[in-house]
Amino acid sequence: MYGPSCFDEIRPALLHGLIDEHPLGAVITHGDAGLDANHIPFLIDAADADAVAGAVADAPFGILRAHVARANPLWRHEGETLVVFQGPSAYITPALYEDKKISGKVVPTYNYAVVHAHGPLRAIEDPAWILALLARLTARHEGTQGTPWTMDDAPPGFIERLVEMIVGIEIPVTRMHGKWKVSQNRSQNDHRTVMAAMDAPMAQAMRRRAQI
Repeated sequence: MYGPSCFDEIRPALLHGLIDEHPLGAVITHGDAGLDANHIPFLIDAADADAVAGAVADAPFGILRAHVARANPLWRHEGETLVVFQGPSAYITPALYEDKKISGKVVPTYNYAVVHAHGPLRAIEDPAWILALLARLTARHEGTQGTPWTMDDAPPGFIERLVEMIVGIEIPVTRMHGKWKVSQNRSQNDHRTVMAAMDAPMAQAMRRRAQI
């Protein structure tokens, strides 16, 4: 991913935080049919030693976990996988810059935050592992609902039958690169002005990068 060094981001707190808040990842693979992309919600965990079928030895940036339909050929993919997570983005008008009035030498741009995660994809067909993942995903996304849905709300045996139709996937992340283009290359006054004009997600992304 191209970018001036001032936009580079490698701090795990920011990278994992963006994935947690924007969990829908674009999973990009290359196989016999060429490039392909799937869009899947993930959980990101710190590297651990109790993954199914043995410890994940090489996951310095954590482990991405999700599930796909058994009919989806993605889970059979072998080789390098790239997952792209898109955070907040916003158009930046030149009218927000001091130099607009002084020299006029300003142009429009876009602010955004993204994370690219690389690693090998492995399939997990253990029903207990998949059920545990479904429980975690449900708790994560239903937690903000007024009346959270739980798997116990489904009829007996319904979830178990669905588990037979899906496959877990796990990606130990060997490389992770973030790009936070959030006006940090502008003056402090421009940065404050832009942040004040942004909606909450982009303003928060700008503030977090400055604070961490």
